[in-house]
Amino acid sequence: MLRYFARRMTFLVLTLLGMTIIIFSMLHLAPGDPIDLIVGPNVTPEVRENIRHQYGLDEPLVVQYFGFMKSLLHGDLGESIIQHKPVSELIAERFFVTLELSITALVISFLIAIPIGIKAALKRNTITDYSLMAVSLIGISMPTFWFGLMLLYIVAFKLRLFPISGYGTWKHLILPALTIGITDAALVARMVRSSMLEVIRQDYIRTARSKGLAERVVINKHALRNALIPIITLFGLRIGWVVGGSVVVEIVFARPGLGRLMVDSILARDYPVVQGTMIVLTTCIILGNLFADVLYAIVDPRIKLR
Repeated sequence: MLRYFARRMTFLVLTLLGMTIIIFSMLHLAPGDPIDLIVGPNVTPEVRENIRHQYGLDEPLVVQYFGFMKSLLHGDLGESIIQHKPVSELIAERFFVTLELSITALVISFLIAIPIGIKAALKRNTITDYSLMAVSLIGISMPTFWFGLMLLYIVAFKLRLFPISGYGTWKHLILPALTIGITDAALVARMVRSSMLEVIRQDYIRTARSKGLAERVVINKHALRNALIPIITLFGLRIGWVVGGSVVVEIVFARPGLGRLMVDSILARDYPVVQGTMIVLTTCIILGNLFADVLYAIVDPRIKLR
């Protein structure tokens, strides 16, 4: 297990290294100059060059990248060009807002998806199965931001059951969490159905039924426990997806999370903040994948840790 974990950690570090190169290159090769947002158009070229030198923007990109990586290895994500605050401080202020939304949405997703997927599998090739899978297909095809806007209009604006936007109470969390949770549940439900169908076709399930066990016992004690093995690992994979997907939802519902911070920084060309938020979000996705890999190796003894 230790060797397997070490190998996965090595892969994680290499992936993060590649992502830092991609993120850094995309931001610095994009058109525009962040100095314009700092000093405005009516300053002398000497002042502009002094400010550019102050932030290290006059150095070659390779030098800037290695300077950025050196600071990153020391836990320093730099300073915001616009807000003049440490990037790590800005991210820390917003991170738990995004984490709260992501965890709530993930719980909602699996609470909805697991019963639907099991029901569809047990009623396969019936109107119930076709109806549930048709609804899940609609959910997969539906853009998250559009669904969020519909919830805002119907539930918040028309029915006035929840606040339209903002952050602070549990009521502000419900609609954004439902937006992510319901759309994610559509995909998870199809995966649960496939896993359940694979299990109930196994010989030991037929043997259990031939012994005269009640269908409830066969499903709950034998089929469900084995069908949930890949679903447990799917939980780890969805962590990264939900954290990344919260970016758009935070914009729709005006939540002060990492997504909102990143979009505002992109519009302001605040390179250090954009780099910092993208690295944190990427790390969450990669750690989710690592968690899924290790968990799958633990819960399924058939997997050899090579």
